[in-house]
Formats: sequence, C-alpha cells, structure tokens
Amino acid sequence: MKAQRGVALITVLLVVAVVTVVCASMIARQQLSIRATSNQLQARQAWHYALGGEALAQSILRRDLRATRESGAAQAPVDHLFEPWALPQPAFEIEQGRIQIRIEDLAGRFNLNSLVQNQQPNAAAQAQFRRLLLRLDITEPYAERLVDWLDADQQPSGEQGAEDNAYLLLDPPYRTAGRSLGDLSELRLLLDMREEDFQRLAPYVSALPADVPLNVNTASALVLSTLSDNLSLSIGQAMVQARGGGGFREIATFLAQPAMSGIDLKGTSLAVSSQYFQAVSDVRLGDRRLALVSLLQREDDGEVRVLQRNLGQPARLLRPSDEGER
Repeated sequence: MKAQRGVALITVLLVVAVVTVVCASMIARQQLSIRATSNQLQARQAWHYALGGEALAQSILRRDLRATRESGAAQAPVDHLFEPWALPQPAFEIEQGRIQIRIEDLAGRFNLNSLVQNQQPNAAAQAQFRRLLLRLDITEPYAERLVDWLDADQQPSGEQGAEDNAYLLLDPPYRTAGRSLGDLSELRLLLDMREEDFQRLAPYVSALPADVPLNVNTASALVLSTLSDNLSLSIGQAMVQARGGGGFREIATFLAQPAMSGIDLKGTSLAVSSQYFQAVSDVRLGDRRLALVSLLQREDDGEVRVLQRNLGQPARLLRPSDEGER
C-alpha cells in the first residue's frame, strides 16, 4: 500500500508539473500576442498621426498662397523664409507623445535633374554643381557621373564619366538609369559614391523636374555662391542679408545687386516663388518614433498634392544651418 501511495504521489506531482509548464507557456504566448498587437496598434496610430501632420503642412501651404492673393498684391506670389510655412512650427502634444512638423522649400536647393534637360547636358548646371562640390570639399567627379546616370546614351562624359560598362563590373552589377532621379537616395548608386559625401550633399540638393528654377529667396548662402565662379560664400551671405524680411519681389531686383554685376547666368533658371516643398512629420508615441517625409506640390490654383511619401529617411535630415539665412 505504501508503494502504491508513493506512485500515486509521483503521478500527481508529474501532472502538476506538466500543467504548470503548459500554463506558463500559454501565458507567455498570450503576453507575446498582446505585445505584438499593442505594437501594431501603436504603429498604426503613429502612421495616422504622421498623416495628420502632412495634412496640416498642406493646409499651411494652401493658406499661405490664399493669403497672398487676398492681400491684393499685383505681383506674382513670393515665397521666402519669413513666411509662416518656413518658420519653426510648435509641437502638438498628443496622448503619450507629440507631433512636430517642418516644411522646407526644395526649390531652394540645387536641382540635380537640371544637369540634363531634354536629353541634353546643361553646361551651366554642370558648372554650378562642380562649384557646389568644391564648396563642400568633395573631390570625386560626381558631376560627370551624374550626367551619365541621367542621360540616355552610352557615351561617358569625359575621362571621369561612367556608363553601363563601368557599373556592370560591380558586384552586384547594374545599369545607369537613363532618366531623371525620382528620389535623392538614388545618388547612392553613383559609381564610388561615399556615404560621407552623400550626407554632405543631401541638405543642398533636390531631385525635382529638370525645369524647376532655383528660388533665390530660400536658397542658402552656399547654394547662391555656386551661381558663378566670381561669387564666394561671403558674397552669398551678403545676398541672404539683402533679401531682408520679405525676400526679393522679382528676379530683376536680385540681378541688380552689385555682386551680380557682369555675371552671365545664361542657362540658369531663377525664381522668387516655389511649387515643391518637403514636409517632415516627426511623431513620438510612447517609445516609438516615426518620421514621414512627404514631397508636396502646390499648384497655381492653391491645390497641394502629395507626390511622394518616404518612411526610410531619418527623423532629422541634415540641413543647412538657419543661422544667417533669414
């Protein structure tokens, strides 16, 4: 009888142990499921908050153009860095986090797609891009290689150019695009493009339609200094100061500056207004952070369209310092 009671006790203990292990496993799986569901819910909340930031940026740009027209100004709209859209936006507090938006004028940067227009190299744009590379202490021949990346032929641009025959030797091999850049990140595909060079270039360049002009009211001093060999960074800073609080009202005023005397800008398109903007919606929700980078186009009728959304960019893109640019 004692032996039977011992076996029964051992059996009971085994059953309890098995039940305990099974229950612990079920609880662990349930906790994991709850955590996964919570993460998905938080991610969806952050995404919709970011879309709300994008919608707010659209509204700000739409209201900016409407205010200009309602003011009764006879001149065409002017976009500059003292308008509400360009000023720092306050953070919007939400439950367990906040939303911060930032709007930047992409037409105030050098347009990489302007290097090739109508399948023909733009000599003025190439010279300007080389000056930009020089200002940033970048020695690689990215100007020639980018022209070859954009054009449709297979003739290298000089000794430093690179067409398909150079890219097909890489591992893995690939070909040049033969078309305009769709996104700034495509620069990383250029032959021998270094990460540090890309990061230095990124705040000063954009990938817009080839015919989009440079807005002299929002361009940085460094970008303005690349318009001619006769301009320096200090002259570019003086131009920024000359914009004042309302920017240049027309291109003729910009060209009338003493620093621009005798400078030939043939082949370079300039403007005092913009259509293309970048809105960054930075969302912090609990322990999650999400940054939505949206490419916006404001039409002449005031409609603001979303052309592109990007979640692969860092929350705070490198950009020129605001100091001395307003």
